Parts: sequence; C-alpha cells; structure tokens
Amino acid sequence: MDGSRPAGRARPPADLLGPAELKAFGRRSDRAGWIQTLAHAGALTATGAAVVLAPQWWLLLPAMAVHGVVLIALFAPLHETAHRTVFAGRRPNLVLAQICGFLLLIPPVWFRHFHMGHHRHTQDPVRDPELARPKPTSMRRYLWHLTGLPTWRSLLVTIARLVRGDTAGMDYLPDHARADAVADARRHLAGYAAVAAGAVVLQVWLPVLLWLGPLVLAQPVLRAYLLAEHTGCATTPDLTRNTRTTLAGWLVRRLAWNMPYHAEHHLYPSVPFFRLPDLHRRIGPALGHVTPGYTAAHREIRATFGTAHDAA
Repeated sequence: MDGSRPAGRARPPADLLGPAELKAFGRRSDRAGWIQTLAHAGALTATGAAVVLAPQWWLLLPAMAVHGVVLIALFAPLHETAHRTVFAGRRPNLVLAQICGFLLLIPPVWFRHFHMGHHRHTQDPVRDPELARPKPTSMRRYLWHLTGLPTWRSLLVTIARLVRGDTAGMDYLPDHARADAVADARRHLAGYAAVAAGAVVLQVWLPVLLWLGPLVLAQPVLRAYLLAEHTGCATTPDLTRNTRTTLAGWLVRRLAWNMPYHAEHHLYPSVPFFRLPDLHRRIGPALGHVTPGYTAAHREIRATFGTAHDAA
C-alpha cells in the first residue's frame, strides 16, 4: 500500500461519467427505497421470530447470530440515509436514519458528518476520520479488529463524549452541527435508559435476546465487511484506486444494499443504492480494485501485512 500522504480532496476523474449520465444514474425512487426497507424489515421479523421460537436452548445462539447479521446490516441503510438517497424526500431518510442509528448505537447526526468527512478525504491518513484508528497491519491486529471489541469501545466513548457535549477534535463536525449531534446523542441515551428500565420492571430478556446479544455476535461480520472497503488500497485521492469493489453474491448485495459496489459509491455518492449495479457495469473497467468475493478481498488485505512484531 502506498503510504504517502495524498494531496487534495478525493474526486472522480473528470472524464469517467458525463453530467447527463450522472443525472440519470442519480434519480432517486421512493418505490425502490420502500421495497428495500420493507424487505429488510421482513427479514428482521423472520429472524427475530426464529430467536423467540427456538425450540431448544442449543438452537438459540445460532438463531441469535443469524438475526444479528440481519440486524447489524442496518448499517447499510444508516449509511445510505447519510447520503439522503434511500427516498426522494428528506424526512423519510431522516426517520430511517434515526431508527437504524438507535438500534446500532450510532448517533446518526454525528455519523453523517463523520461519514461525509470520510468521503471528502478518503484514504488521507491525516484527514480521513476513518483512519484516526489505523487499520490493522499485522495478523495480530487484524484478528483483534475482527472481534469488534475496539469498535464497541470507540462507539461507547463517542456516545459518552457527545452526551457530555465534548466535540473537541471532531473536525469533521461543522460548527453549526455540533449542538444537533450532542442533542441527538442525548435523545438516544434517554431511549436506551427507557428500554433498560422497562426490561428491569417487566423482568424480560427480549432486549438482550433480540437486540444487544445479536449485535455483539454479529459485529465481527460487519468488521470483516467494512475492512474490505479500503484496507490495502492506495492512500491517494484517486477514487478509482483508493477503494475496493467486492463482487459479492446476491444475498450479501441485498443485505448490504449494494454497498459491495463501494468504489462506484465513492466515485458518485449521489447515486442511490439500487442503481449501483448498473453503474458498475458502466464504469467497472476503470476501477483499480475489483475483487471476486470477500475471501479474496481479505487475502489481499493480509498480503499487505509486514512481518515485524506489532504489539497489541
């Protein structure tokens, strides 16, 4: 991987896609948004029912793990709503973002600006907020990353800071958005407290069985999925080289809202999720990292690891 600091803001090549084509690709659709949203909600209902109806205790954990994968895949619509591209209107995007962010313990106002900073400075070691915590460069750090434990710690620290009103160092948060990000995190914390209090009063374990437990079990899946997006790619503002597209199967693409077409998304983030397969067919040959599946993507990532000792 090129370790030099990139110069300039990440932008697509000027000659890759014309304005008229981009406008056509960028048309949003309430119909497509609702179909995908309701399909994901239906999958959650089905896997949740499998947890509740598990006939034997030894079937409960696998059912929770499967439900967790569908649940943590709500990161895809949270990500998509950060771009306001699930629905044509602004308000439905905001509502869906709040639902997904609450369930994932990710305050959506904070996440949107964090993610926009990532898009502006993709793979810039200094300015990309996703690189504030370096990606793994050894097998030891790779395995630790995949546990999801560093992510949980980072999320909880972020929530605690926002609740306290501490946004120091969050340069991706514009001044006008800081108060909103703090208020958003406080609302979510109040909601979590209400759920916890209700569970204690009613003496029910459903929030653990259907929500927190599955999230913990499935976090390694999300870490593996997200790690493939940029790790091992060049640290350059050239969006055809700093992002990886992974040619996943139909089920993964549906569950991830087509985000495995990640280079296409970074090149043209205004293009909604349901048009990314078409966009891939149009610009795929110009991409520097197109990998045939996540096993191959992680093989590429591990191949970049050095042999020097890397303390945990």
